Amino acid sequence: MAAHIPLYPVRSAAASGPGSDRHSRYQLEEESAHLDEMPLMMSEEGFENDESDYHTLPRARITRRRRGEWFVCGGWKFLCSSCCDWLINICQRKKELKSRTVWLGCPEKCEEKHPRNSIKNQKYNVFTFLPGVLYEQFKFFLNLYFLVVSCSQFVPALKIGYLYTYWAPLGFVLAVTVMREAIDEFRRFQRDKEVNSQLYSKLTVRGKVQVKSSDIQVGDLIIVEKAPGTEPGSPAWQNQRIPSDMVFLRTSEKAGSCFVRTDQLDGETDWKLKVAVSCTQRLPAVGDLFSINAYVYAQKPQLDIHSFEGTFTRADTDPPIRESLGIENTLWASTVVASGTVIGVVIYTGKETRSVMNTSNPKNKVGLLDLELNQLTKALFLALVALSVVMVTLQGFVGPWYRNLFRFLLLFSYIIPISLRVNLDMGKAAYGWMIMRDQCIPGAVVRTSTIPEELGRLVYLLTDKTGTLTQNEMIFKRLHLGTVSYGTDTMDEIQSHVINSYSQMHSQASGSNTSSIPPRKTQSSAHKVRKSVSSRIHEAVKAVALCHNVTPVYEGRAGVSGASDHAEADQDFSDESRTYQASSPDEVALVQWTQSAGLTLVSRDLASMQLRTPSGQVLTYCVLQMFPFTSESKRMGVIVKDESTAEITLYMKGADSAMAPIVQYNDWLEEECGNMAREGLRTLVVAKKSLTEEQYQDFESRYNQAKLSLHDRALKVAAVVESLERDLELLCLTGVEDQLQKDVRPTLEMLRNAGIKIWMLTGDKLETATCIAKSSHLVSRTQDIHIFRPVTSRGEAHLELNAFRRKHDCALVISGDSLEVCLKYYEHEFVELARQCPAVVCCRCSPTQKARIVRLLQRHTGKRTCAIGDGGNDVSMIQAADCGIGIEGKEGKQASLAADFSIKQFRHLGRLLVVHGRNSYKRSAALGQFVLHRGLIISTMQAVFSSVFYFASVPLYQGFLMVGYATIYTMFPVFSLVLDQDVKPEMAMLYPELYKDLTKGRSLSFKTFLIWVLISIYQGGVLMYGALLLFESEFVRVVLISFTALLLTELLMVALTVRTWHWLMVVAELLSLACYAASLAVLNEYFGIGRVSFGAFLDVAFVPTVAFLWKVSAITVLSCLPLYVLKCVTRRLAPPSYSKLSP
Repeated sequence: MAAHIPLYPVRSAAASGPGSDRHSRYQLEEESAHLDEMPLMMSEEGFENDESDYHTLPRARITRRRRGEWFVCGGWKFLCSSCCDWLINICQRKKELKSRTVWLGCPEKCEEKHPRNSIKNQKYNVFTFLPGVLYEQFKFFLNLYFLVVSCSQFVPALKIGYLYTYWAPLGFVLAVTVMREAIDEFRRFQRDKEVNSQLYSKLTVRGKVQVKSSDIQVGDLIIVEKAPGTEPGSPAWQNQRIPSDMVFLRTSEKAGSCFVRTDQLDGETDWKLKVAVSCTQRLPAVGDLFSINAYVYAQKPQLDIHSFEGTFTRADTDPPIRESLGIENTLWASTVVASGTVIGVVIYTGKETRSVMNTSNPKNKVGLLDLELNQLTKALFLALVALSVVMVTLQGFVGPWYRNLFRFLLLFSYIIPISLRVNLDMGKAAYGWMIMRDQCIPGAVVRTSTIPEELGRLVYLLTDKTGTLTQNEMIFKRLHLGTVSYGTDTMDEIQSHVINSYSQMHSQASGSNTSSIPPRKTQSSAHKVRKSVSSRIHEAVKAVALCHNVTPVYEGRAGVSGASDHAEADQDFSDESRTYQASSPDEVALVQWTQSAGLTLVSRDLASMQLRTPSGQVLTYCVLQMFPFTSESKRMGVIVKDESTAEITLYMKGADSAMAPIVQYNDWLEEECGNMAREGLRTLVVAKKSLTEEQYQDFESRYNQAKLSLHDRALKVAAVVESLERDLELLCLTGVEDQLQKDVRPTLEMLRNAGIKIWMLTGDKLETATCIAKSSHLVSRTQDIHIFRPVTSRGEAHLELNAFRRKHDCALVISGDSLEVCLKYYEHEFVELARQCPAVVCCRCSPTQKARIVRLLQRHTGKRTCAIGDGGNDVSMIQAADCGIGIEGKEGKQASLAADFSIKQFRHLGRLLVVHGRNSYKRSAALGQFVLHRGLIISTMQAVFSSVFYFASVPLYQGFLMVGYATIYTMFPVFSLVLDQDVKPEMAMLYPELYKDLTKGRSLSFKTFLIWVLISIYQGGVLMYGALLLFESEFVRVVLISFTALLLTELLMVALTVRTWHWLMVVAELLSLACYAASLAVLNEYFGIGRVSFGAFLDVAFVPTVAFLWKVSAITVLSCLPLYVLKCVTRRLAPPSYSKLSP
């Protein structure tokens, strides 16, 4: 992989203290010390046996050198940064977040002052608006330079023209920017005002009162109703969102629960089930909330939206009633109530709510092209200063030379054209409009119009898996029982087994024993085997139908979790109107499969579940306990009690890595999980454990006690649950397929051929991620895959990186935990190895890890990165990348709204990059260089004019000619370059290899810039010297001849540069000529030499003469023809790659 990568550890080992007496700690420090001195290329044997390598570099010498160079190398910087950080902390000291006790309906009892419940998305206020906007503009060198130049015209000694010559372009740019920012700020203000003024019902002792959202306080009892339009598929703007973070006290639903939509909080479109506090839910009336003395203890505000720890205490009883509160008892701000009416007590407001704390201000993205042009602008400024110094030097430093120096700086100021920024911004807007109008990318939205050129400069693409490469549509594919496996073609056998099993149970329960001839022994044996298989299938299907968090929802009765009796569930709730809601599509796929197998979930509430058998009988199960899925446990469970038999059973399902240690011994689980993962299936292991009444009672008491703990609650609850999760009976292994998005394979193949390196970052497990990487052709079938073994220590990471270094041209698959260890100790080495891989798959990645990987590539490679995803967990990655692309998927629109570009499907990414990315970059590069050429050529003419006339600091062109030259005379033809294209879209899609040239930045570089500088110097010299040689005795006509030839040269250069003509280009050329011809009669006083007071006016009769026409034509041809001939010869000898594809 790499011949030699030296080891530079990120974190040096701490020296062992003299009082250390722990052997393990001593070993760790000694190992770290040795590893600092080892090269990252030792073999495994050398690492284990060769002790001499440990002493190749004396640490004392390193320590002595570092101490001696500390202050010189960076000590002063450390001291300065520490002082600055201290001052910032003093000035911007944030209030410390603390846990709180909230009394129901008594905000006045709050011990501390909490923030107002107001939303503020405005960037400025009345006082900071203008300074803030101006700072954002003048922090760019181009605008700051022109501000200084324009201000210099107020000094009489430096004034060389009309004020509007400088202030008009600058004022136009600033006016457009301020107006745009003002409109955006006003819209933000209106949105904030609308949200903060929304009325909510507040419950008081005197009844309901209407209160604004911004006036809600901690401790208030707020009523939120389900607004009309909360049926599935309704738009979110019709619904009333929860105004602040609350604890759920009461609901109008009889089950004591409700559904909420969290799409604007976590990006998930599935409904979440929330549970009211049982103590307040049991109160006879709503008004009784004020008759009790109760409070809520809530932990301090945190970022995590998936966890909460608190307690509810009713203090007016003896003994006090205490209930533990979890995430299921909370109603976070920005979520929508989808069923019933809820009452909650406010615990967090304003900036302490989960939604605001998780809102990060995205960075202001600047395109690489803008940064390159900014560098070229600085180079032009140095050239401007050098030219002015040369002119003053040749002048002999006569008189007040410093004043002449400033006058020359002003005369040549058009070397840096202010129109550059205007033209580029208008071009970016045009590119965005073209992307959204492309019929081949329906539904595309450009949300950040400042970086369309980035689409043509990408080197790394970091993509999510679920919902991005796959459809996020789960289909049940496989059921494995250990000895027998069922696929899609044998699902009818499962259905027959389920029907047979329940029919036998029904006949046994009814006592209908039919008399028949006793079967023979062979028949009895066969029947016994069939019965065993049927019972195993029956147990597996029943376990899958019961172990989940799915709730059936019926059309017209959304949110009603069930009926009050079996008959209603059996009769009214038809299969046609039933849909399933769950937090995971895997769960829905499993429940839908059990329905197809004959066991249907018809109703569910907090306390019970009802299943309908194939014969129509409804079975009721009491839900005693629920253990939700977490990223730590990687499994979920439920304890149910069969009402008909009073049997108590624990059902569990989860990932094989989490379930394998807790199920009974078997010899097939690991092998079959690997087989299914290689087929691209998402596997779940299902198991059960029968409990006696005494076992459950003992568990319940310990579990409730752990849930009431205020310290380390999660650890104590997990310990109690784990005591029950032992020796489970393995029932089955399920396999669910997540289908690939349409045309994923050809799109990935196209991007790979375009030279883009693709990294897949997913939270899924290693086997499934590897399989999807193969099936999507992210990794070709002939390519080797190096699976990075799990590492937990520095030594293990060292060995594994050495093993990885010996591999060549292979894809890397690594887990998030191992990645953390590698980045902790060997960040630079790992990135250097990984960047040489054709593809990298990172599995079990958290959202923060995804964003960290993006920043890692940006920092170590310096290349442009693109992140694409569809869920709320991809937002941080999308915002961190240089170019973020969101897909509107089943996980909501959060990623799409946070992205710079939004598309409907992954397959549209290919055209977005290789067609629109190419066009945007090529066109902006040509447009920027033409605008620079336009300023360079007129500055060259000014330099020639001044040098001929004894280095006088007198302007060649006056007033409107300078303004019109950069606007109405040449703006339309130059700007029409945004319609040019060097390769047709079909050709760019067919040959994505053309994209590789774009990433090298050859269209706009110092080389191409130098070529345009030489062209400008040549053309400016020819135009000015030609006009001076041909003016004969009429010196006043040199302005007319030179300016006309200059304009024609600029228009001709545009025409010679265009590769694909558009009718608007022809219109722009003709319109510019017409405007110039009309201005000859109107602006005749500007075509004289010197100021208007000199009395040199234009002789209009001279324009149509033969002398004028041949002089202008000769100068124009001489300035353009040699360049065109040289261009043709160069293209013939060294044609560009795209020209080889032209017909």
